[in-house]
Amino acid sequence: MRLWSLHPKYLDTKGLLALWRESLLARKVLEGGTKGYKNHPQLLRFKATPDPVAAINAYLAEVFLEAQKRGFSFDASKLALVLQCQKISVSKGQVEYERAHLIGKLARRAPDDVKRILRGKSPNAHPLFIIVGGDVEPWEKL
Repeated sequence: MRLWSLHPKYLDTKGLLALWRESLLARKVLEGGTKGYKNHPQLLRFKATPDPVAAINAYLAEVFLEAQKRGFSFDASKLALVLQCQKISVSKGQVEYERAHLIGKLARRAPDDVKRILRGKSPNAHPLFIIVGGDVEPWEKL
């Protein structure tokens, strides 16, 4: 499971589709609807919020918006209304680590998309996250 801290706009088609599926799975885990993945490190930052399910729903909403921009038809009935959600901090080191990780993936499956990621100084985070100082997050599996 990879719940990217990067903005979904950086993902290629395969990555965006995977993110949608994995985010839906993450929500099911956070709702207590699975036996597995309960202690997955990618979920720790959501669990640390006052309302983990609202946080993952806010995350999913942004993935859905990116899919709409690209003309994909993700199932809107899978979204939940989020009226308020606390932003989650993510370290600059984590964002840079994910950028390098994504570049590696794209170099193999979508080389033309690498140029899109390499432009600019630092990539934007997913709108749910706010970038703060620091190294790679402790929950990241290096």
